[in-house]
Amino acid sequence: MPSVFSGDETAPFFGFLGAAAALVFSCMGAAYGTAKSGVGVASMGVMRPELVMKSIVPVVMAGVLGIYGLIIAVIISTGINPKAKPYYLFDGYAHLSSGLACGLAGLAAGMAIGIVGDAGVRKLKCCFDFSSVSLVSGQTHNSRSCLSA
Repeated sequence: MPSVFSGDETAPFFGFLGAAAALVFSCMGAAYGTAKSGVGVASMGVMRPELVMKSIVPVVMAGVLGIYGLIIAVIISTGINPKAKPYYLFDGYAHLSSGLACGLAGLAAGMAIGIVGDAGVRKLKCCFDFSSVSLVSGQTHNSRSCLSA
């Protein structure tokens, strides 16, 4: 039976692998950042309940990382249609590398947000400004990598 694909038949595998990598690694980073910062929020609720709303910022920022991975995964997967236009190994490898770039940046940013968020929440009075600068820096690096992907 002749193939219905135009291009290389194994190329979509690498493209979808890139979409999966973007989603999985970004969500792993978001989960780690949320869990690590959530521990700090829980301890803040016991120590100083009046500052709980300020300490939720790292949890929200970590949750956004998963959305970045979802956006890149949707963009990659909609670009894979070998029946409509040729899809070669170059395209598959390009989608794989962009998915890995976005996903691993999301994982690193989630780890940074989790660690800085947990430490910053515990010392909220004295260094909230410094920890928020570090949180925004981690978020910015992830969004830049997703834009370049």
